[in-house]
Amino acid sequence: MRLNPLTFSALCSVLLLSGYARAEIDLGSIDLFSKDSASSPIPKGLVVGGAAVTGTHRYKAEDTKTYFIPGALYFGDQFMYLGDRGRYYFALNDTFAAYGYGRYRFGNLDPDDHHEFAGMHKRRGEFEAGVGGTIITPYALLSARISSDVTGQSNGQELLLWADFPVVRGRLLIMPGVGMMIRSDKMANYYFGGVSSGEATAQRKEWDTGTTFSPMTAIITSYRFNDKWMAMFAANYEFYDKSIADSPLVQHDGELYTIAAVGYTW
Repeated sequence: MRLNPLTFSALCSVLLLSGYARAEIDLGSIDLFSKDSASSPIPKGLVVGGAAVTGTHRYKAEDTKTYFIPGALYFGDQFMYLGDRGRYYFALNDTFAAYGYGRYRFGNLDPDDHHEFAGMHKRRGEFEAGVGGTIITPYALLSARISSDVTGQSNGQELLLWADFPVVRGRLLIMPGVGMMIRSDKMANYYFGGVSSGEATAQRKEWDTGTTFSPMTAIITSYRFNDKWMAMFAANYEFYDKSIADSPLVQHDGELYTIAAVGYTW
C-alpha cells in the first residue's frame, strides 16, 4: 500500500518499536513535492510528529488494532529517509527521477504470537535493495520500482507499477493513485500466506501462492498550516491476488489502512 512521507513520520516508530505493526505500506511519489518553502505542502528537512494508524491485519488469526505513535523522517535534496526505507536520487529534473532504494521489511508471522501459527516457521525481517524511476507529466506521476531481498530470508522480488494524480492548491495536496504490486512466488509465500509441506497440518493445508498480482489504490491529502506545522490523512487498499486471499492463513480480500498524522518541521 502507498502513503505520503508524513505517514512515515508515524510509521518509523510503528515499524521499529512494535512487533505487531506489519502493514504493507509503500511510499508514492509525494516526496517529489518537497520544497524549502512554507507554501509547499511537503517541507524540506526533518519532520517529527505523531499519528493514529489503523487497518486490516493480514492474517485471519490477528485482531485489528489502532496505534498512536511518534516518528520522524528526513527530506534532503537527494536523500530521503522514510522510516523503514530510504531513497537516493541519482537523477532528478522536471520530467524524470531515478533513484536507488533500500528497505528493511519487518517479519510478520511469529508462532509465539498466536496458537493458530503453531508449527509455522517464523517470518523474519529482511533487507531489500532495488532501483526505481518516475516519469513526471503535468497530470500524472508514472512510476516503476523493482527490489529484491539481499539477506537470504525470502530470496524474493517485488515489482511496483504506479500512477499518482496530484492536485496542488497552495498548501493543500490531494493525490489519488492506482497501481499494481507484483510479487515473486518466494516473496509471496514467505510474507503473504504460503504454507510449506513442513508447516501443513490437518487444519492448515499446504498452500503455494505462486507469483501474485495485487491491484492497489490510495488517496493522500496533506495540508501545511504554516512553515512549521502540517497534517495529513491517507487511506490505502490492496486488493489481494486470489492466491493470497484464499490462503488458509489469510481468508479475506485485501488490506485497508488509514492514517491521520500531524508533523512539525525542524
